[in-house]
Amino acid sequence: MKALTWQGKRRVTVESVADPVIEHPTDAIIRVTSTAICGSDLHLYELFGPFLDAGDILGHEAMGVVTEVGSEVRTLKVGDRVVIPFNIACGHCFMCERGLQSQCETTQVREYGSGAALFGYTKLYGQVPGGQAEYLRVPLADHNHIRIRDDLPDDRYLFLSDILPTAWQAVEYAEVPEKGSLVVMGLGPVGQFVSRIGVQRGYRVLAVDPEAPRREMAERHGVLARDLTKEVVPELRDLTDGRGPDAVVDAVGLEAHGSPAVAVAQSAVGMLPDALAQKLMDAAGIDRLASLHASIDVVRRGGTVSISGVYAGDADILPMKTLFDKQISLRMGQCNVKRWVDQLIPLVEDAADPLGVTDLVTHHAPLDDAPALYEKFQKKQDGCIKVVLRPGAVASDPAFAERQG
Repeated sequence: MKALTWQGKRRVTVESVADPVIEHPTDAIIRVTSTAICGSDLHLYELFGPFLDAGDILGHEAMGVVTEVGSEVRTLKVGDRVVIPFNIACGHCFMCERGLQSQCETTQVREYGSGAALFGYTKLYGQVPGGQAEYLRVPLADHNHIRIRDDLPDDRYLFLSDILPTAWQAVEYAEVPEKGSLVVMGLGPVGQFVSRIGVQRGYRVLAVDPEAPRREMAERHGVLARDLTKEVVPELRDLTDGRGPDAVVDAVGLEAHGSPAVAVAQSAVGMLPDALAQKLMDAAGIDRLASLHASIDVVRRGGTVSISGVYAGDADILPMKTLFDKQISLRMGQCNVKRWVDQLIPLVEDAADPLGVTDLVTHHAPLDDAPALYEKFQKKQDGCIKVVLRPGAVASDPAFAERQG
């Protein structure tokens, strides 16, 4: 099969690799019909090379059709159409029973002190081959699938794999009061959905992003969007009765704008031998914290900062005096996809499309185009906000062109 593989910093290639096979009787194999490039994939493209090996298959947002099931799989059959959650969980351990599938005790990567294994996401999370490929092996398949209808297009469902439940959890964790105010830092795919969920719930939603196409997309969905400037925090405070919003979602994470010194350090870490770089990334303050600091600055006293952006350093310096003095609550964590799916499916299947899932993808492409689109997505060129790849398709195929409509 063809698969998108990591080969080095800012270098990914589509290669012919062995098809996945049933390795355990609880596995299933799916033929991938759609798979997306996630903003967190860009961290692998740029920064997480010390935890990757050349040839690793990337991707953790995938859906498709079941082609094979192991002998102990009970709830799936060949031909079922499914979305695959990005975290791999058992569904019955202490953590899973409490809706914390991202902390699953069956698949935790204890070698690195990490939570549940993830598809396509480094040694830190199990080095499980990912879904930017023509086929995907799904471990513990009875739990790690979302069965969906056959009559709606992939783009209605694909984002259930990660970014839509991630955004939903971020808003849940933000604990915005009824008719309250929410600021969203960053209008990438997760920030777009966070904003729309806030609007759908009746909050006043304001957002910050330096890219005009992202602000324009958010404004189509009732969001008041602002450019990233030195004056934006005072402006947001002024727009929320002078005290700041009830909650802020940081949807940016460790590669935020506005931290040039740490950006240089991140680049330097990527040039070190893997063993040394791994130690530094595990113990050093390598995160660019501008977005988080702005979130803490702007949120009102007694408010909540909810973090959905990825952070990786264990020695980051936080403004503890400010956090304590303002009595700020922090909520964060890897999304527990299956916890939120039952609430989300009616929304993505609603003909009115209340969360605008059909207004997010800016680029559809065959898998062969993935390397160029990784670069375009990272550099925010051509208005690139969300990329969906169609394995098995070619751009000249009329059926592919029809699906893009």
